[in-house]
Amino acid sequence: MGDIFLIRHGQASLGAEDYDCLSELGELQSALLGSWLARSGRRPARIAVGGLRRHAQTAQACLRAAGLGEIPTLVLPGLDEFDANELVAQVEAQSASGASARAALARDPAEQKALQSLILAAVDRWTAGGHDHEYNTSWPAFSAAVRDAWESLATTHEGETWVFTSGGPISVIVAALMDLPAERTFSLCWPLVNTSVTRIRLGRRSRQLITYNGWPHLDGAAESQLLTHR
Repeated sequence: MGDIFLIRHGQASLGAEDYDCLSELGELQSALLGSWLARSGRRPARIAVGGLRRHAQTAQACLRAAGLGEIPTLVLPGLDEFDANELVAQVEAQSASGASARAALARDPAEQKALQSLILAAVDRWTAGGHDHEYNTSWPAFSAAVRDAWESLATTHEGETWVFTSGGPISVIVAALMDLPAERTFSLCWPLVNTSVTRIRLGRRSRQLITYNGWPHLDGAAESQLLTHR
């Protein structure tokens, strides 16, 4: 019936004023993905992107490297990432903003572990319930929007679809396929590599996870320089 490729965006600009923009490495990762897909003989019947700039930029660099012209494109807000800045602000009242936390992460590697712990705590609080009214987008609202976007793709598919999105939506979709509870959803998010591919096969009566977090286009001698998670 068709396959859907869930593609996490390339590395964004962590520590810059505008995070929602691919770094030079993110552009390279996206181009390597496109070249690998072309060598593998893949061609999408359509693509879908979230509304974030890093989604569109990843798609553009990938399609350009794959040598593909105009492809029918859907823009689905349900593929957008959750607002990590808002989540962090709820558990770190001393932080002026999530943006300042991102800047600290970029400046000092020692801050990375501290910020990761903070994000884990923030996501746990968000998904636990009991605080939904404190968020602009609650966990139930976010996960419902992702599932709605997924269903719109899975029930109207024809051929192959490449979906350019973020780790949060990919995790929600895979967790739904595996019937995982909310508290386990984000254990699927943290390992996701930038421009990794999660492939789902759609049958008449089933939806099968074929590949999770695959990155063969980044494998090789330069792997340590190409693998990123932000």
